Amino acid sequence: MVSFGGPFTLTGADGKPFSSARLNGKPYAIFFGFTNCPDVCPTTLARLIRLRQQIGKGDDAFEIVFVTVDPERDGPAEVGRYADMLGSPVIGLTGSPTQIEQVKKQFGIYSKKVPDEHGGYSVDHTATVLLFDRNGQFSSTIALEEQDAPALAKLKRITT
Repeated sequence: MVSFGGPFTLTGADGKPFSSARLNGKPYAIFFGFTNCPDVCPTTLARLIRLRQQIGKGDDAFEIVFVTVDPERDGPAEVGRYADMLGSPVIGLTGSPTQIEQVKKQFGIYSKKVPDEHGGYSVDHTATVLLFDRNGQFSSTIALEEQDAPALAKLKRITT
C-alpha cells in the first residue's frame, strides 16, 4: 500500500517553524495550492470551511491545512493573509523550494509553473484534498468535482 504523508516541518504564517506533530490527535484535510490561484484554490478552501461548519462541531471538527506550491511568491506573510481572508481557521504553510518539494513528494502532489502571456506564471497542481484521521493515517480524498454529500460523509468519518 502506498503511504501518503509523514512528518514534516514547514514555515507557518507567523514565520516560525510548524511541525506536523502539532496535528497529532487531530483529523485534518490538507490541500496544496497557491495564493495567486484565481479559482480552484479559494473555491476548494471555502468549500472545506463550509463542509466543516455543516459537521456541527465548529472549527474543531478538523484542521484545514493549506500548503503553497509556489514558495517563491508565497512567503509566511502571503500564506497568512490568504488564510485570514477565508474568515475561518486555516493553517497556511510555506517553506523553501526544497522543503516544499519534499512535502509534495511525501503527499504525492504534482505542480508545475506555467508561463502566462504577461511574463508571469501560474501553477498547475494537484487539486485533490487529502484527508487524515486523528492518528495521522491517510483516510481518503475529496476530488474537485466530487459532490458535497460524499465529501461530507468522508469528513464525518475522520472526525468520529
